[in-house]
Amino acid sequence: MIGLLQRVTEARVRVAAQTIAEIGPGLLVLIGVERHDTEAQADRLLERLLGYRVFADANGKMNLSLSDTVGGLLLVPQFTLPADTRKGMRPSFTPAADPEQGRQLFDYLVTRACAQHGEVATGQFGADMQVSLTNDGPVTFWLQSASQR
Repeated sequence: MIGLLQRVTEARVRVAAQTIAEIGPGLLVLIGVERHDTEAQADRLLERLLGYRVFADANGKMNLSLSDTVGGLLLVPQFTLPADTRKGMRPSFTPAADPEQGRQLFDYLVTRACAQHGEVATGQFGADMQVSLTNDGPVTFWLQSASQR
């Protein structure tokens, strides 16, 4: 399971010209589900998202986590994230989970996030979304919870 984490001052998701989710300061995370992923990878990714130290402490060092700052968490499903782009001029989506598995694991991740963190918002699985953000820093990290094949 992949999480493309971005520290933001604000972020929102729109579907059909309607805002369906938004947060202030916190993390926008694009979520990619790979075909061999299980709930164990979702649990590990969430642990890292909540605990990854990307926010500044009093000395300006990235030493605080989302759990420490109690910022917003916006989770957005992104089917294209697991694409294989190593060769050619067109991505291969073979590594991505099928839609049913992807939805199930994304929903599982959201449920677990809501149980462990105060402010959680989500994009809409399978929708044509417009995602806007103000990246703070910019700070962006690729986190991957590898599946056991």
